[in-house]
Amino acid sequence: MVPLHLAAALLALVLGGVVLALPKGTRRHRLLGRLWVGLMVFVAVSSFWIGLSWIHLLSVWTLISLGCAIWFIRRGNVRAHRGFMIGTFAGLAGAGLGALAPGRVLYLFLFA
Repeated sequence: MVPLHLAAALLALVLGGVVLALPKGTRRHRLLGRLWVGLMVFVAVSSFWIGLSWIHLLSVWTLISLGCAIWFIRRGNVRAHRGFMIGTFAGLAGAGLGALAPGRVLYLFLFA
């Protein structure tokens, strides 16, 4: 599960950056945004099969944040949608940096 989780997380990191850089509200933005949300759901859910620790509360929060972002945009609240999406992307980047900490699975995989 670790390789799939890692691949999806890296793809989500790249795709999320692209979505944030593109003009907002376009058909491309919506399509790529939906793909990004799907990747993020996979990343969050797959983390539970890697092992359970307090850090998995972030995975629960990711799922809640994605739900809120979708809920807000469907109601026309672009500002709240933007906040949740940027926050979720920042969380993904932060989790990636945290995964590189000595002793973590990714650190061991890459550097041990």
